Amino acid sequence: MSCTGRFAPSPTGPLHFGSLLAALASYLDIRAQGGRWLLRIEDLDPPREVPGASEQIIRTLEHYHLYWDDEIRFQSRRHALYREALASLLDQGLAYRCQCSRSQLRARNALHAYDGWCASHPPPASARCAIRARYPNRAVDFIDRIQGPRHYPATPGRGDFVVWRRDGLFAYQLAVVVDDAEQGINQILRGHDLIDETPRQLALQQHLGLPTPSYAHIPVLTNPQGQKLSKQTFAPALSLTPDAVVPQLHRALQLLGQQPPRALLDADADELLSWAINHWRLEQIPTCSGILATTDVPPHPENT
Repeated sequence: MSCTGRFAPSPTGPLHFGSLLAALASYLDIRAQGGRWLLRIEDLDPPREVPGASEQIIRTLEHYHLYWDDEIRFQSRRHALYREALASLLDQGLAYRCQCSRSQLRARNALHAYDGWCASHPPPASARCAIRARYPNRAVDFIDRIQGPRHYPATPGRGDFVVWRRDGLFAYQLAVVVDDAEQGINQILRGHDLIDETPRQLALQQHLGLPTPSYAHIPVLTNPQGQKLSKQTFAPALSLTPDAVVPQLHRALQLLGQQPPRALLDADADELLSWAINHWRLEQIPTCSGILATTDVPPHPENT
């Protein structure tokens, strides 16, 4: 079976080095298998989006020679698909309305975890509600292609999760599952910060009768304080100067455990990526949750 993967950034700011690591790993893993690599812009949350960020993300990927197949998909244009999936969950009794606020959860539960209250205490029809999908009352297991077996014990009454927000927006979990199935995505490679979201996505796939992709999670890059390198922790945007591309790609390959020769610092981006595709080894990626980010790059061959 042919493989299809994707890179799916949110337009909340420019891509940074952590974004490059995830995009590059996903790209190389699919290209090494002769598969299709797609780009999806996950613009589901207008209050968090930065004007012009989608276009900047697209330009940055092109600048780093990470070219995708087929047309770019935008989640903001796919609401009809999400509404259909939401209606299916409700019709099957696999989702329900929930009016619980965070303060109510805190008052009922010291852990602030959802306690299943609205599943047994339906809110009035006039209440402004979120919609929660039911999480299975059993253990969930899957095998991650990088991190190995993952086991999530049963948490009766505490696992139900939001698929429609009280502010009228579709939640990430629902949209990503619907999109991956509709686009034929069968291999997902992404950051370790999303690994614990996988059981919820597996539950939705089962509820909706959708195929389950394989999953692989690379370590995220962290700052010296142990925080994930992100826009929220003020990670700098990727440089778009021509002389930054090869060193940044080379450094990303190092962090992914791929051991690119130093001589490739003298190559162009297409030569470096061609080497990386031909020498891609998923088993060499570190099996940990995070790696301290550095801006160091290997010395240029002519200076060694």
